Amino acid sequence: MIQSLNAEVVSIGTEILLGELTDTNSVYIARVLRDLGVNLFFMTSVGDNESRITDAIKLALSRADIVITCGGLGPTVDDKTRQGIAAATDRSLTFHQALLDAIAARFVTYKVEMTENNRQQAYLPDDALVVENPVGTAPAFIVEVNDKAVISLPGVPREMKFLMQEKVVPYLRQRYQLGVIKARLLKVAGIGESSLDDMIGRDILEHSNPTVGLAAHHGEIDIRITAKAETIAAADDMIAATEAQVRGRVGKFIYGVDDDTLQDVLVSYLVTAKQRIAVVQSGVGNALTDMLKVADDGASAIAYESTFNHPKDVREEFAVDPEMSLRDVAKTVVQTITERYTADAAIVLLADPDVDEGADRDEVSVVCVYTPMKSRERVYGFGGQSEIAKAWMTRWSLSSLWRMLRDQTDDD
Repeated sequence: MIQSLNAEVVSIGTEILLGELTDTNSVYIARVLRDLGVNLFFMTSVGDNESRITDAIKLALSRADIVITCGGLGPTVDDKTRQGIAAATDRSLTFHQALLDAIAARFVTYKVEMTENNRQQAYLPDDALVVENPVGTAPAFIVEVNDKAVISLPGVPREMKFLMQEKVVPYLRQRYQLGVIKARLLKVAGIGESSLDDMIGRDILEHSNPTVGLAAHHGEIDIRITAKAETIAAADDMIAATEAQVRGRVGKFIYGVDDDTLQDVLVSYLVTAKQRIAVVQSGVGNALTDMLKVADDGASAIAYESTFNHPKDVREEFAVDPEMSLRDVAKTVVQTITERYTADAAIVLLADPDVDEGADRDEVSVVCVYTPMKSRERVYGFGGQSEIAKAWMTRWSLSSLWRMLRDQTDDD
């Protein structure tokens, strides 16, 4: 019988809190724990302060079976992880001559002189299990507290990853009865998050195992189905049953799974159906056609493409009324390029590159998607300077076209 174990990751380092360092270590550890079937409910970041580290470890031990710390094991005065863990577990620090000898030998290998402050790295909490670190100078260790464990790893990503895989995973498998956690993503487009949530229903979304959750991304939504079981096969069976339920309710909005991308699926549809798309984009560079070309690897699905620096250039190129609204310009141009270049569909992106996100004005950016059967358009208040402009405009246009083509196929 697998144990239900909860873990917490505590990242230690003031540079994380100052925004000078991105904490990629916690993300990596989270994935390893997921694959082991260990629940991770909290990630904590704390600065290089002994009392705050102590408090963070105590809190983590109060709500988790396994606490994994990362960072603060170096030789400098601000490396306080050892002291914090010792205080949190009511222990003193014990000097290990063998550890100091190993550190000294490593410095000889590096042909660097070891300084006196490296001596502090040979101090570990009483009765700690030494985790040898053959790829660095910072010794890792494990402190067992009854049926719980505090595992302390160095913050250098290369060292942390090696020790996590080679030392920590075997330790956890030996000490605990672990299962697996398996996840599957269903990729959704053409529907809003609240509508999708309502269609799936609380009876599915409130499952405890497998769990079903939604995550929205720039015009797309992921449905994540996560199962915990004793074996991968059992987890797969559980996921398959829940996936069938989800597809029964929202299957027409699901365009792919796991690593599928919307542009890959859309281009594949166009190529298979021997259809082509025309594209005009302004103020966002080649954002949309770059995505389509990477997916197409030859651009046979693109009938026409043109990139302009500003929407006013589009007005001039296609000789539209200068008084026409940006939305109407997009609606006119998208139909024109469809007919002129014998395309089966078209997308027009118009964004004012001189306007940033904070302006929030009417009709600063417009997306128009067109097929002879239907057209859709959307207006945004941000301009091309916005960091989200390219993401939102390209993803919404791709998801809209995919949905329109899908509906057209269903009608046929």
